[in-house]
Amino acid sequence: MSFELKGISKLGDKERLDELISYIKIQLDDEDDSLALMANISAFIMAILKDLNWAGFYLVGEDDLVLGPFQGLPACTRLAFDKGVVAKSYRLDEIIKVDNVHDFDGHIACDSSSMSELVVPIKSKGHIVCLIDLDSPIENRFTDIDVEGFKKIAELMNNRI
Repeated sequence: MSFELKGISKLGDKERLDELISYIKIQLDDEDDSLALMANISAFIMAILKDLNWAGFYLVGEDDLVLGPFQGLPACTRLAFDKGVVAKSYRLDEIIKVDNVHDFDGHIACDSSSMSELVVPIKSKGHIVCLIDLDSPIENRFTDIDVEGFKKIAELMNNRI
């Protein structure tokens, strides 16, 4: 299977998310291995969305959140359940959008250039199994369009990872 990403640079934010959703649907129809899915989905996110410096997954472990497949600079390999944006998304079981991570009490700075963050929980059988984590070097990068798009992505990925 090959993917053609030509013309992405000309698309607006909504169209980019629609394109991302299309690629994720194809992946979910074509592959059932969770690790392979997360690896390609993180690559698609970085290739299609603009102004990101990190996109990847944190897996729910027994005692903490563990780094999964990602695109970007090396990241924190383990995150405690009680600190940071990813952990808050896990604890509240909801999408968390942070416009300025420096204003977020307890933010964990894996990459000092990150300014904003979006975290999306993914479930299997009603329990969070992993979270998509997106970082941007731009303050206020994530919009309501992104939140709605990633709600759709979570619905597609639930019970598939």
